[in-house]
Amino acid sequence: MPAGARPAPLVVFLHGGFWRVAFDRTHTGPLATALAAAGFAVCVPEFRRTGQRGGDVVKGARPAAAVDALPALVRDAAGAGRVSDQPALLAGHSAGGHLALWAAARHRLPPDSAWHAPGPRFRGVVALAAVSDLSACYALGLGQGAAGVLLDGGPSQHPERYRAADPMLLLPLDRPVRLVHGSADDRVPAAMSHDYLGRARAAGDDAVLDELPGAGHFEVIDPLSSWWPRVQAAFAELAPLLSGAG
Repeated sequence: MPAGARPAPLVVFLHGGFWRVAFDRTHTGPLATALAAAGFAVCVPEFRRTGQRGGDVVKGARPAAAVDALPALVRDAAGAGRVSDQPALLAGHSAGGHLALWAAARHRLPPDSAWHAPGPRFRGVVALAAVSDLSACYALGLGQGAAGVLLDGGPSQHPERYRAADPMLLLPLDRPVRLVHGSADDRVPAAMSHDYLGRARAAGDDAVLDELPGAGHFEVIDPLSSWWPRVQAAFAELAPLLSGAG
C-alpha cells in the first residue's frame, strides 16, 4: 500500500517464470515496492504452477480465480477509502504478462467455457516482456518448451487448448494495452510484442508498444534500471494517480 489517505489505483501483478514451480513471486518484491511508493496499491498473487500438484495453470484457471476475487479482498483488507473503486489494472511480466492478457480477455471465450467472464472488467493491461503468443512460444521452444509443458503439447495436437489459452487468439481485448519490451531480450523476443501490437491494433484495440533499446528481459521489472521511469509511465497512463499520491 502507498502512504497517504487518498484512494490508490489497484494493480494486480502476475509474476513470470514460464509458469514453472521453480519461479515464484519473490523476485517481484522490488517492483511492487516501487509501484507502491509511486502511489499504487499493488497485489501480487501466487498461483500453482507446472511441476506442482494441481499446477495446471490455465487449464485450472487459478490465475483467473485470483484476479476475479482479489480486488474486493484487497479493498476489504485495506479499509474504507484506501483503494480506488475504479476497475483494477492487470499487469504481468513474461509468462505473467501472458496470464494478465489472457485473464483480461476471457469475455472473448465462448459463453459455455468454464473460464468465460462477462464483459471486460479491468481498466487495461500492462504487459512487460510478455509471452503474448503461445503458439509462437511453442514454435520457438522458449523456456525449454514451457508452452508444451503448460498445455501438454503443441497447437497441432491441442488446437482447442491454444484457442482458449492464447491471448493472440482472443482479440480484440476491448481494453487498452501497454506493452513494454526490451530490444535485447534473450528470453522472450521483442518481435512477439510487435506481432501482438499489430494484431491488436488491426482488431481495433488501443495498444501501444514501448520498446526499450538495449534492455534485456529483467530490466523491465527492475526499479533500479535506467528504464524504470518508462515502465512506471505505462502504469500511470492506464491508472492515473491522484494529485499528491504517494
